[in-house]
Amino acid sequence: MSTRKNLKALAEARRGILVPGAFNALSAKVIADVGFEALYVTGAGVTNMWLGMPDQGFMGLADIADHTARIRDAVDLPLIVDADTGFGNALNVRHTVRVLERAGADCIQIEDQVAPKRCGHFSGKDVISTEEAVSKIKAAVDARRDADLLIMARTDAAATHGFEAAVERAHRFAEAGADILFVEAVTNETEVRALPQRLHQRPQLMNMVIGGRTPIFGAEELASLGYGFVLYANAPLQGAVAGMQKALTLLRQTQRIDEDPTVVVSFAERQRLVNKAEWDALEKRYT
Repeated sequence: MSTRKNLKALAEARRGILVPGAFNALSAKVIADVGFEALYVTGAGVTNMWLGMPDQGFMGLADIADHTARIRDAVDLPLIVDADTGFGNALNVRHTVRVLERAGADCIQIEDQVAPKRCGHFSGKDVISTEEAVSKIKAAVDARRDADLLIMARTDAAATHGFEAAVERAHRFAEAGADILFVEAVTNETEVRALPQRLHQRPQLMNMVIGGRTPIFGAEELASLGYGFVLYANAPLQGAVAGMQKALTLLRQTQRIDEDPTVVVSFAERQRLVNKAEWDALEKRYT
């Protein structure tokens, strides 16, 4: 089964598939190695880890396409790719979908924020009109060459126009052809529980942002509610930063780091993750 067909089957199962976010090829390999079934190419993670900047619209199409292609080469998991606002109007969205489809995306997420966008759990965000947002989803749907490529429509309207307005937008996105719906940054448990019933015509994703505005639910409970995917877009990033801080603080304080698995992975484990043995075998084959 292709990764796109696999992702479609996972979405339709509505069993709360955990989807961690990858910010580079190595983080994607770790996600695959641990045993997850899909991953999310995170715009916030790419912005934070590669630019050292906050998630406020600094990432461009070339950035996310490059990372998607590298991650596609590194792992065989289905890839959900964060395309922010599509980087412009409906015509730009059409181009974005074509580029990311070629790069290896299996699902492309388009959101309805005003550009420059910002993290869905930041203050100060706004959304475009419903009509313009719907036109962008239609453009995304029309642009795909492979019918198995999925389009995920995200709305941030709950923060600015309220929960009911966000639900109405999601309905409109489904009518426009979106395959998966994503209502971002709902702020209470009642809303989290209500969405799968209110938007039952399409699979949905719920975003669990550690420290964000949405209450944290276990994936099993979200699966029982009917969610297709449970996103932890930046848990790997936050874990990586915590690990770097721990290791570097120890190095500064003690002036050395030994091979301590509570601080760093071993040299051998690092080589295993990047498939050094396979590259050594290829080198022998071609020498």
